[in-house]
Amino acid sequence: MEKKKFLIWVAVVVVAVFSLGIIKDQLIKGVVTITASTVTGAPVHIDGFSLGFFSQSVKIKGFRMYNPRGFSRGILADLPTINVKLDTGALFRRKLHLVNVEVELKELGIEKNREGKLNVDALKVADEGKKEKAGETKPMPLQIDTLKLGMGRVVSKDYSGGGEPIVNVYAINIQKGYKNITSVQQLAALILAEPMKSAGIRGAKIYGASMLAGVAVLPLTAALTFAGKDSAQEEFGLPFDRVYDAGLGVLKQKGQVSRDDRPAGVISASLNGADITLRFVRKSGNSVQVTASARKYLLPKPEIAAGVLYDISERLK
Repeated sequence: MEKKKFLIWVAVVVVAVFSLGIIKDQLIKGVVTITASTVTGAPVHIDGFSLGFFSQSVKIKGFRMYNPRGFSRGILADLPTINVKLDTGALFRRKLHLVNVEVELKELGIEKNREGKLNVDALKVADEGKKEKAGETKPMPLQIDTLKLGMGRVVSKDYSGGGEPIVNVYAINIQKGYKNITSVQQLAALILAEPMKSAGIRGAKIYGASMLAGVAVLPLTAALTFAGKDSAQEEFGLPFDRVYDAGLGVLKQKGQVSRDDRPAGVISASLNGADITLRFVRKSGNSVQVTASARKYLLPKPEIAAGVLYDISERLK
């Protein structure tokens, strides 16, 4: 009987500790979400958050930042995972010391609105000259020893011409390392600006040099995912005719179709001054592989080709 009571008490304690852990994580998740939204000036959502006090680690799942006001309601930054190794002892010294941070950026959505303004430049972190207001609470000092940033792709949408947006997709697939990051603003600016630089997107206010002063860059490995110098490729698990119709619809809507050969699985068109060719190949398991190639003034334009595939995938959703 005593053994049974003991086991019951153990079960109660385990459930209590587990419940407190969930409550603790939910509370911190709320604080992190509010802080991120305040720092960036854009809505932020987090799917999951867990803090391991004894393992001195933090795991964040499904971190998504949405566009600020004046832009579409799309996602600006999609970060599926953020892993942090922290120095919990520094918290008692009122300092946030992150020994190592690993960030996976799946997609960065750059948008230029009809007024010609970039969504990233409308964020608070782009205002590097902004001064603290009197009486404003100062954030806890931050030190990040090393940051490992994995960059997936950049989707650029330009609405400045009116009508349908011009969409370019840049497959970055680069990992870079950085050290000596001393503010949340610097961290946010790195995550947003570095993929844009790699994609060759110029003229953004968020590139401000003084904001990133003192941050050291440690290049790591890089890998390209384009099927060729002028092409991009994607496979859709859908019937051939449905995928073909989606491709034809995109090119008719945004460009001028010069060839529509369904039996051969080929569509040719001109789009934004570039020559586009889509090739559709039936694969096993009722799927279709689509290869898009693009050239402009005889120069390869894989970002335009990938942009067409992006539009096709959006139409097929």
